[in-house]
Amino acid sequence: MKNQQTVVAVVPAAGVGSRMQADRPKQYLLLNGKTILEHTLNALISHPAVSRVVVAISADDPYFFSLPVANAPWLTVVTGGSERADSVHAAVITLCEHEWALVHDAARPCLDHHDIDNLLMVIEDSKVAGGILATPVRDTMKRAQVSGGDPVVRHTESRENLWHALTPQLFRAGELRQALAEGFSQDLAITDEASAMEAAGYRVALIDANPANIKITRPADMPLAAFYLQQISLQNQ
Repeated sequence: MKNQQTVVAVVPAAGVGSRMQADRPKQYLLLNGKTILEHTLNALISHPAVSRVVVAISADDPYFFSLPVANAPWLTVVTGGSERADSVHAAVITLCEHEWALVHDAARPCLDHHDIDNLLMVIEDSKVAGGILATPVRDTMKRAQVSGGDPVVRHTESRENLWHALTPQLFRAGELRQALAEGFSQDLAITDEASAMEAAGYRVALIDANPANIKITRPADMPLAAFYLQQISLQNQ
């Protein structure tokens, strides 16, 4: 990377994850002997380009500080907010303006280092402000309508030029911090970092990624994530 740019991973981990129907936030569920969050943090810090990690947890989190990783010298812990964007902002304001923030979901433990390599290439691209991992939409997309019952199909959407946004998402910390602040002031719906950057007028690159980089949101995702983690482990041996 040009001029040895500093890359800091940012992990918003203050969410509850109610769809998992578990007794604790999903990032603290066990997967192959470790919590989902531990897998995610280790996947990030083990990449040679990542200098350190900042994780944002809820103010009343009773689980995080019991994890062995909580005392890691490469980890900084900040207090997150009620929304993902609040947690990302709380982490990003601790970064230097010119550092690159590599923002990654806590519930995406199956991260391939090759994807990080490809994403980091946007640092060399002067035509964009950053980039995100994504996958092209392959399924037929339906727009639903709900009127007093179960949803029904309103119409079929064209999937041409549609992509599923994944993480990590990579932007200059100073630019991302400002874009988030502007989004807050305009009461925008900030669903990911790219949405804030797009609203601020920046160009964002789409980097085709490994579809194994799933986000664990429902109980059925757990065995699939366990399988992908085993495959990643075998590849790294």
